Amino acid sequence: MTAQYKIPESVLVVIHTAEMEVLLIERADRPGFWQSVTGSKDVENELLLETAVREVAEETGIVVQNLSTPVPAASEFSAVALENLQDWQLSNVYEIYPVWRHRYAPGVTQNTEHVFGLLVPREIPIVLAPREHLNFIWLPHREAADRCFSSSNAEAILQLPMHMKI
Repeated sequence: MTAQYKIPESVLVVIHTAEMEVLLIERADRPGFWQSVTGSKDVENELLLETAVREVAEETGIVVQNLSTPVPAASEFSAVALENLQDWQLSNVYEIYPVWRHRYAPGVTQNTEHVFGLLVPREIPIVLAPREHLNFIWLPHREAADRCFSSSNAEAILQLPMHMKI
C-alpha cells in the first residue's frame, strides 16, 4: 500500500460576524495554539471552494451551502448561505513546520494557503471535531489576530475590515 501524502495546498477560512468578531479554535495536538479553520485539499482536483466548505463543516459543524437545498437532518448542524463564503484572492506560501513534514511527500517543504472569509451570525452553534480541536472562542478581530500562533493567520484576520461588505 502506498502512503497517502497531504497535498501542499490548503485553505484558511476566517469565520467572522458582521461586527468583526472572529471565531478561533484551539488545536487538540497543540493546546494553547489558536487558529482559524484550516485544511488541505483531499485530492488534487478538489476546488478550493470545496475544500473551504468541507473544512468548515468538519471543524465547526457549520454547513455552507446553497440554501435552496435541504440542510442535513442532524440538528447540531447550522446552515450558512454559500454567498457568505468569500475568496479573498489572497495566498500565502510558507515553510511547513518540520514536525508536520512527514505528512507530505519527500522533499515537500512549502505549502500554499488560500484565504477565505465566512460571514456567520454570532449565535450559530459550533460543533468542534474533538480529535482536532479542544475549545473555541469569539474575539474582536484585533484580539483574535493577537491570539493566533500562525503569523499568516494573524495577518489574514487583520485584513478582515477590507473584505467586509458595506
